[in-house]
Amino acid sequence: MHLNELTGNLLLAMPSLLDANFFDSVVLLCHHDAEGSMGLIINRPQNISVSAVLDDMHLQGIRHPDQPTFEGGPVEPFRGFVLHDSWQVYDSTLCVTPEIHLTTSRDVLEEIARGEGPEHFMLLLGYAGWEAGQLEEEINRNDWLITPADAHLVFHTPIEQRWTLGAQAMGVNKAQLSSQVGHA
Repeated sequence: MHLNELTGNLLLAMPSLLDANFFDSVVLLCHHDAEGSMGLIINRPQNISVSAVLDDMHLQGIRHPDQPTFEGGPVEPFRGFVLHDSWQVYDSTLCVTPEIHLTTSRDVLEEIARGEGPEHFMLLLGYAGWEAGQLEEEINRNDWLITPADAHLVFHTPIEQRWTLGAQAMGVNKAQLSSQVGHA
Protein backbone atom coordinates (compact mmCIF):
# COMPACT_ATOMS: atom_id res chain seq x y z
CA MET A 1 0.00 0.00 0.00
CA HIS A 2 1.29 3.42 -0.90
CA LEU A 3 1.09 5.99 1.86
CA ASN A 4 -1.00 8.25 -0.41
CA GLU A 5 -3.73 5.57 -0.31
CA LEU A 6 -4.31 5.71 3.45
CA THR A 7 -7.72 7.40 3.44
CA GLY A 8 -10.42 4.87 4.31
CA ASN A 9 -8.15 2.59 6.31
CA LEU A 10 -8.03 1.78 9.99
CA LEU A 11 -4.93 2.52 12.03
CA LEU A 12 -4.46 0.07 14.90
CA ALA A 13 -2.12 1.37 17.59
CA MET A 14 0.74 -1.03 18.17
CA PRO A 15 1.46 -2.07 21.78
CA SER A 16 4.67 -0.01 21.58
CA LEU A 17 2.66 3.21 21.07
CA LEU A 18 2.40 4.43 24.65
CA ASP A 19 0.98 7.91 23.94
CA ALA A 20 -2.10 8.10 26.20
CA ASN A 21 -4.07 9.76 23.38
CA PHE A 22 -3.69 6.69 21.18
CA PHE A 23 -2.88 3.71 23.40
CA ASP A 24 -4.89 0.69 22.17
CA SER A 25 -6.80 2.89 19.75
CA VAL A 26 -8.50 2.11 16.46
CA VAL A 27 -8.50 5.18 14.21
CA LEU A 28 -10.55 5.51 11.04
CA LEU A 29 -8.40 7.62 8.73
CA CYS A 30 -10.89 9.99 7.09
CA HIS A 31 -8.47 12.15 5.11
CA HIS A 32 -4.82 11.88 4.16
CA ASP A 33 -2.79 13.92 1.71
CA ALA A 34 0.56 15.71 1.43
CA GLU A 35 -0.64 18.43 3.84
CA GLY A 36 -1.56 16.09 6.70
CA SER A 37 -4.08 13.60 8.00
CA MET A 38 -7.33 13.53 9.95
CA GLY A 39 -8.89 10.53 11.66
CA LEU A 40 -11.40 9.51 14.31
CA ILE A 41 -10.84 7.09 17.18
CA ILE A 42 -13.71 4.59 17.01
CA ASN A 43 -13.11 2.55 20.16
CA ARG A 44 -13.24 5.14 22.96
CA PRO A 45 -16.80 5.61 24.23
CA GLN A 46 -17.44 8.57 26.51
CA ASN A 47 -19.81 8.93 29.44
CA ILE A 48 -21.91 11.33 27.37
CA SER A 49 -24.90 9.88 25.54
CA VAL A 50 -26.04 10.89 22.08
CA SER A 51 -29.32 11.95 23.73
CA ALA A 52 -27.49 14.36 26.04
CA VAL A 53 -25.72 15.99 23.10
CA LEU A 54 -28.99 16.30 21.16
CA ASP A 55 -30.64 17.84 24.24
CA ASP A 56 -27.78 20.34 24.61
CA MET A 57 -28.31 21.30 20.97
CA HIS A 58 -32.06 21.74 21.62
CA LEU A 59 -32.92 19.02 19.11
CA GLN A 60 -36.16 17.33 20.07
CA GLY A 61 -37.47 14.00 18.93
CA ILE A 62 -36.62 10.33 19.24
CA ARG A 63 -33.85 9.60 21.70
CA HIS A 64 -30.89 7.26 21.70
CA PRO A 65 -30.53 6.84 25.48
CA ASP A 66 -27.99 4.04 25.57
CA GLN A 67 -25.85 5.06 22.62
CA PRO A 68 -22.61 6.68 23.77
CA THR A 69 -20.66 9.40 22.06
CA PHE A 70 -17.03 8.65 21.32
CA GLU A 71 -13.78 10.49 21.93
CA GLY A 72 -12.75 11.04 18.34
CA GLY A 73 -9.33 12.35 19.30
CA PRO A 74 -7.47 14.99 21.28
CA VAL A 75 -7.89 17.88 18.81
CA GLU A 76 -10.91 20.21 19.24
CA PRO A 77 -12.69 17.95 21.77
CA PHE A 78 -15.96 19.91 21.54
CA ARG A 79 -16.24 19.66 17.75
CA GLY A 80 -18.71 17.01 16.61
CA PHE A 81 -18.42 14.47 13.82
CA VAL A 82 -20.96 11.91 12.68
CA LEU A 83 -19.74 8.72 11.06
CA HIS A 84 -22.64 7.02 9.32
CA ASP A 85 -23.62 4.51 6.70
CA SER A 86 -23.97 5.71 3.13
CA TRP A 87 -27.73 6.05 3.50
CA GLN A 88 -27.76 9.81 2.84
CA VAL A 89 -25.48 12.64 1.76
CA TYR A 90 -25.74 15.85 3.79
CA ASP A 91 -24.42 19.41 3.42
CA SER A 92 -20.90 18.56 4.56
CA THR A 93 -20.65 14.83 3.86
CA LEU A 94 -17.27 13.34 3.04
CA CYS A 95 -17.17 9.84 1.56
CA VAL A 96 -14.50 8.01 3.59
CA THR A 97 -15.28 4.66 1.94
CA PRO A 98 -18.25 3.68 -0.22
CA GLU A 99 -19.95 2.34 2.95
CA ILE A 100 -18.78 4.91 5.52
CA HIS A 101 -19.48 8.63 5.36
CA LEU A 102 -18.45 11.51 7.63
CA THR A 103 -20.71 14.52 8.17
CA THR A 104 -20.07 17.61 10.29
CA SER A 105 -23.20 19.65 9.56
CA ARG A 106 -26.18 20.01 11.88
CA ASP A 107 -28.65 18.54 9.37
CA VAL A 108 -27.56 14.96 10.07
CA LEU A 109 -28.11 15.46 13.82
CA GLU A 110 -31.54 16.98 13.18
CA GLU A 111 -32.53 13.88 11.20
CA ILE A 112 -31.09 11.57 13.86
CA ALA A 113 -33.10 13.40 16.53
CA ARG A 114 -36.29 12.92 14.47
CA GLY A 115 -35.51 9.25 13.83
CA GLU A 116 -35.12 9.93 10.11
CA GLY A 117 -31.34 9.82 9.87
CA PRO A 118 -28.91 7.07 8.99
CA GLU A 119 -29.64 3.68 10.50
CA HIS A 120 -26.04 3.19 11.66
CA PHE A 121 -24.05 6.10 13.04
CA MET A 122 -21.51 7.17 15.64
CA LEU A 123 -21.27 10.64 17.17
CA LEU A 124 -17.67 11.54 17.94
CA LEU A 125 -16.28 14.58 19.73
CA GLY A 126 -12.81 15.72 18.73
CA TYR A 127 -10.48 14.25 16.15
CA ALA A 128 -6.94 13.02 15.62
CA GLY A 129 -4.77 15.20 13.41
CA TRP A 130 -1.29 14.83 11.96
CA GLU A 131 0.86 17.46 10.27
CA ALA A 132 2.41 16.83 6.86
CA GLY A 133 4.68 13.79 7.06
CA GLN A 134 3.93 13.09 10.73
CA LEU A 135 1.72 10.05 10.19
CA GLU A 136 4.15 8.59 7.64
CA GLU A 137 6.92 8.94 10.22
CA GLU A 138 4.81 7.13 12.84
CA ILE A 139 3.99 4.35 10.38
CA ASN A 140 7.68 3.94 9.51
CA ARG A 141 8.40 3.74 13.25
CA ASN A 142 5.94 0.82 13.47
CA ASP A 143 3.50 2.73 15.68
CA TRP A 144 0.50 1.61 13.59
CA LEU A 145 -0.89 -1.42 11.81
CA ILE A 146 -2.93 -0.52 8.73
CA THR A 147 -6.00 -2.46 7.63
CA PRO A 148 -8.88 -1.56 5.29
CA ALA A 149 -11.90 -0.03 7.04
CA ASP A 150 -14.99 -2.18 7.10
CA ALA A 151 -18.47 -0.81 7.86
CA HIS A 152 -19.34 -3.93 9.85
CA LEU A 153 -16.32 -3.43 12.14
CA VAL A 154 -17.03 0.30 12.54
CA PHE A 155 -20.78 0.10 13.22
CA HIS A 156 -21.55 -3.43 14.43
CA THR A 157 -18.50 -4.88 16.17
CA PRO A 158 -18.54 -4.52 19.97
CA ILE A 159 -16.27 -1.63 20.95
CA GLU A 160 -13.87 -3.75 23.00
CA GLN A 161 -13.34 -6.14 20.05
CA ARG A 162 -12.58 -3.62 17.31
CA TRP A 163 -8.78 -3.66 17.70
CA THR A 164 -8.59 -7.45 17.89
CA LEU A 165 -10.92 -8.09 14.95
CA GLY A 166 -9.22 -5.42 12.84
CA ALA A 167 -5.87 -7.12 13.46
CA GLN A 168 -7.31 -10.59 12.85
CA ALA A 169 -8.52 -9.42 9.44
CA MET A 170 -4.81 -8.99 8.62
CA GLY A 171 -3.85 -12.32 10.19
CA VAL A 172 -2.29 -10.61 13.24
CA ASN A 173 -2.71 -11.87 16.80
CA LYS A 174 -2.20 -9.09 19.36
CA ALA A 175 -0.86 -11.57 21.92
CA GLN A 176 2.07 -12.25 19.60
CA LEU A 177 3.05 -8.58 19.26
CA SER A 178 5.79 -7.08 21.37
CA SER A 179 5.75 -3.67 22.97
CA GLN A 180 9.43 -3.41 22.00
CA VAL A 181 10.30 -1.96 18.60
CA GLY A 182 13.41 -2.89 16.69
CA HIS A 183 14.75 -2.81 13.18
CA ALA A 184 16.77 -5.61 11.66
